[in-house]
Amino acid sequence: MTATAFRMLAALAAGLLFGLGLAISGLLNPAKVKAFLDIAGAWDPSLIFVLGAGVVVAFIGYRLAFAINKPLFDDKLHLPTSTRIDPSLIVGSAIFGVGWGLAGFCPGPAIAAVSLGLIPALIVTLAMLIGMLAHDRFAAGKG
Repeated sequence: MTATAFRMLAALAAGLLFGLGLAISGLLNPAKVKAFLDIAGAWDPSLIFVLGAGVVVAFIGYRLAFAINKPLFDDKLHLPTSTRIDPSLIVGSAIFGVGWGLAGFCPGPAIAAVSLGLIPALIVTLAMLIGMLAHDRFAAGKG
């Protein structure tokens, strides 16, 4: 097996594990997500445990990444380099938050929910793709 094929299989396995985690946690159910975000109404705090687990896993993952300095299946780590808070970050974060609150899907769960045949997830995913293409076109015009 070539190194590229092995990397692709590792990425597929990681994606499947991530999708399974999203399904088990309830993040593929927009009603559950909206109930978690509705702190003034019928709040469902159960997703706090998912959030907490994600923070713990990310914390451990970053500590391991900084400790090994080289990933298993690539030549170098690809970590964010910018720490600047700029207008693009703020606008992008606001669009993400509004979209998540309105649709009940963020990008990962939306893509995973498409596999279940959920039409709202397909609409969110298409809107996300259109937004990414529009961003690329806008960013290309800037520089």
